[in-house]
Amino acid sequence: MRTRLLPLLIVLMAAVLLALGVPLAVSVAGAQQQRVVVDRIDDTARFAALAQFVTVASGTDEGVSASKDERLLTLERELDSYYDVYDIRAAVFSTTGTPLARAPKGVSLPRTGEVRDAYDEALLSRRSHDPRQVWPWQRSRLVVASPVIRDGDVVAVVVTDSPTGPMRSRILHGWLVIGAGEVAAMLLAIGAALQLTGWVLKPVRVLDVTTHAIASGRLKSRVAVASGPPELRRLARSFNEMADNVEDVLEQQRAFVADASHQLRNPLAALLLRIELLAYELPEGNEEIASVQSEGKRLAQVLDDLLDLALAEHNEADLRITDIGALTTERVAAWAPTAEAKGVRMVGDCPATTAWADPVTLSSALDAVIDNAVKFTPEGESVEVTVAADGETSTVVVTDHGPGLTDEELTRVGDRFWRSGRHQNIKGSGLGLSITRTLLAAGGGSLSYDHHEPNGLKVTVSVPRSRPTA
Repeated sequence: MRTRLLPLLIVLMAAVLLALGVPLAVSVAGAQQQRVVVDRIDDTARFAALAQFVTVASGTDEGVSASKDERLLTLERELDSYYDVYDIRAAVFSTTGTPLARAPKGVSLPRTGEVRDAYDEALLSRRSHDPRQVWPWQRSRLVVASPVIRDGDVVAVVVTDSPTGPMRSRILHGWLVIGAGEVAAMLLAIGAALQLTGWVLKPVRVLDVTTHAIASGRLKSRVAVASGPPELRRLARSFNEMADNVEDVLEQQRAFVADASHQLRNPLAALLLRIELLAYELPEGNEEIASVQSEGKRLAQVLDDLLDLALAEHNEADLRITDIGALTTERVAAWAPTAEAKGVRMVGDCPATTAWADPVTLSSALDAVIDNAVKFTPEGESVEVTVAADGETSTVVVTDHGPGLTDEELTRVGDRFWRSGRHQNIKGSGLGLSITRTLLAAGGGSLSYDHHEPNGLKVTVSVPRSRPTA
């Protein structure tokens, strides 16, 4: 969620900063140019004042010598000094376009271009006030023209043609300052966004971890509600209340199963005893009384398994480093006489390997799996038990050569009270493998089932080689 929320916040903040920065940059460029324009207007106004009463004899630049009055000489000196100091070209043109005074000497009035446009505008008695904006990447010049008015008429035009390099440098410097400020603001905004998203999403992450822990069987896990927005803190409190209620309900169910199993055992034992006494009064070999006795014993086994299941769900595993090979060898040896009595061979391949497991729990699990294998393996076949280590887990694989299970039955094997319809006549309650799976899960282990070719079932008991996290 953070990877989706953070880019959205960053894009929005970048858009806000751009919306503020671009107009500011344009404003800086406009202010710098306006400052230069105002200076040029002041300069042209001063030159226009000097040129207002300049008189020139009837000869001009076409090679005819002309006597220049003192004012014209003063104007020319001013223009020359202005050009020498500021490198700005300036000229005073008559209404016919003839230069009256200029610096440098080669300046003339072009037929087209910015200078001509400014000149034509000044002839209409309008002073240049809003030239086109010059940007840092444009190598253009800034032209400002001012009319020379005498007795209400335009008698000449003063034109200044300024280089824009210094102005463009100042604009660029201002933009760099704005850019640095934008970058700093963006970094600050990203840091704030990281803090904000972390603060907002931390309760969500904690809630996700706690939910996963509860789903994995750690029902004591709860969400800390110390930080985050009020809505998420309220959600965390509600989640903890829900988890408490669910744990209470499960605990009540376990207690009910355990109590019911325990309380029913005594009446059932008394009932079975009375049935045994009643059998003595009936003819020997009575099928009905034998069937009742068989069902009574099966019910007693179911009650015992229910009690074991309730205890398995309630107790925690006593994990320790265990030699899986030695423990499996012991269980194979223990079941060998039972298998031989049925005509089934027990074959064990149990090299030494260690893993984290509860020895009692693992022994019970192996007993349940081997018991099923022996139970369903026909006479003359074998049951193979193999121990192996594969990276993070150690496995005990029990294979038989019995009838096996279909694909649909494989998806249900291990469910409580489930038994294949083809095996209903074989002794069992349908709880053994369910108890085994519960016992193994408490210690981080697992139980899986698969086909064994050409026929039979393969059951794999897996336990972790590293200590499971709490």
